[in-house]
Amino acid sequence: MLSDETLLAGGHEAAQLQGLGPVPAAIARQLVADAVDNDTETSLRRVYSCPQSGALTAMESQARTFPKSLRKLIDLRDRTCRTPWCDAPIRHHDHIRSRRTLGKTTARNGSGLCEACNYAKEGDGWSARPVGNPGGTHLIDLGTPTGHHYRSAAPPLPAAARQSEAETVLGTHLRAS
Repeated sequence: MLSDETLLAGGHEAAQLQGLGPVPAAIARQLVADAVDNDTETSLRRVYSCPQSGALTAMESQARTFPKSLRKLIDLRDRTCRTPWCDAPIRHHDHIRSRRTLGKTTARNGSGLCEACNYAKEGDGWSARPVGNPGGTHLIDLGTPTGHHYRSAAPPLPAAARQSEAETVLGTHLRAS
């Protein structure tokens, strides 16, 4: 556990590593950076404390990063950056509806983006939202600063393998018996 100032602003307060005790701030920041760089399953959760006593009072209930298995699912589904005009490799697993606007860490609200498109999407005038498509392919509506909207559909899965004539006859026979 470490403070936001220690993690993000170069603070010097030691972190607490469960089971080991205090860890110097610089080492804690390096541990977090190494975990992210090495594709180790990591998550970031805010823990709230009482300003007067420092006692822990609450913890947010959902992770802010995508767990490894969900990142893999997004990679398999999206294959390349989901911005309609880009086919760069996926580098970021992004919340389509941001966490700031109560977007959840789910497959429906997740997309694979290249680094440049993910940063651009956060700029003024850009918007993104998942589009409901029950039983269909994953859809995203992307709004640009010019007011244009584009739909991004996940690529289709490979077609099911075709059965040979013998397999079709055998399957029909087995179902009849």
